[in-house]
Amino acid sequence: MSKSPKYWSAAKKYLSKKDKVMYSLIEKYKSPSEAVLTTRKDIFFSLCKSIIGQQISVAAANSVFLKFKKKCQNKISAKTVSKLSITQLRNCGLSQQKVKGIKSLAKQTLDKTFNPKLISSMSDEEAIIYLSKLRQIGRWSAEMILLFTFNRSNIWPIQDIGLLRAISKNYKKEYLPPENYVKLLNKRFSPYCSVATWYLWRSIDPEPIQY
Repeated sequence: MSKSPKYWSAAKKYLSKKDKVMYSLIEKYKSPSEAVLTTRKDIFFSLCKSIIGQQISVAAANSVFLKFKKKCQNKISAKTVSKLSITQLRNCGLSQQKVKGIKSLAKQTLDKTFNPKLISSMSDEEAIIYLSKLRQIGRWSAEMILLFTFNRSNIWPIQDIGLLRAISKNYKKEYLPPENYVKLLNKRFSPYCSVATWYLWRSIDPEPIQY
């Protein structure tokens, strides 16, 4: 895990001035141990975790991921995963589609048809399109990778149920919040939507989110 991004302090000041709700959330979660967006800087690990967590509860995802990690002998890498059989991966609790996604990711990483080093020179949208070409990785998963692994500062994942729930709760809106209101917040929080997203998530989750 690493320290919070360099832009974090500037983002907190900016968001606090721009929005009363943000000011309250930033004040509430301001202890050093709380207010940190952490990352492993390990894109293969994070992509595997993202694929495993799709369409299941957090508790179920954690259980499956622990089995997967154990099967990888605590070393989650393309080389390790490539050596595991489909049956071994299925025995972790992974669906057939998720197994295919993880095996495909390992193959593309090893043969370099997927090169994460290219992402640093891409815009957010270019990176989302590039990541979305991977099997089992859609826009939401790509946005999580940009936010957590690459620490991009202006990610606003409007497909994320947690974010939409948090907007509804904190801004006293119905669920789902109106699309035009979500767009308004996007404009208000730019160029620090990632930080706003993190604080909104924090307001509905007892544990800081990590990938």
